Amino acid sequence: LYFSPQEGILFFYHIKGLQYEIEICADILQPISSLIFSPDYTVLLLVTDQGTVYTYKPAHSGEAVKLLDACSSCFLAADFLTPGNKYCVSVTISGEVQVWFLEDGTCLSKLNLDIEVHVT
Repeated sequence: LYFSPQEGILFFYHIKGLQYEIEICADILQPISSLIFSPDYTVLLLVTDQGTVYTYKPAHSGEAVKLLDACSSCFLAADFLTPGNKYCVSVTISGEVQVWFLEDGTCLSKLNLDIEVHVT
């Protein structure tokens, strides 16, 4: 089980029977608003309240890597494009939808919806 309280620390709870162990996986110093696993569970997207997107690879037990940084508008949400885990899609508060290559954070496509986006 992966969990992140408001402090921006990603925790892993290893639960076995009635016992559990807690491991700190990453500290990104920004509150995390959502965690999204890739379809094959090899990559975890971390979206922050400030609109930054990080990737974390549980099998590598390394640090979270900043993939996308909020520019003119904060990222409101992000998710993987399936099948596979090579691309993700994001939407900003200003209504810009973008497709990203996860390997290096290259923006491959943009579409402006011309509306402000809200989470309900």
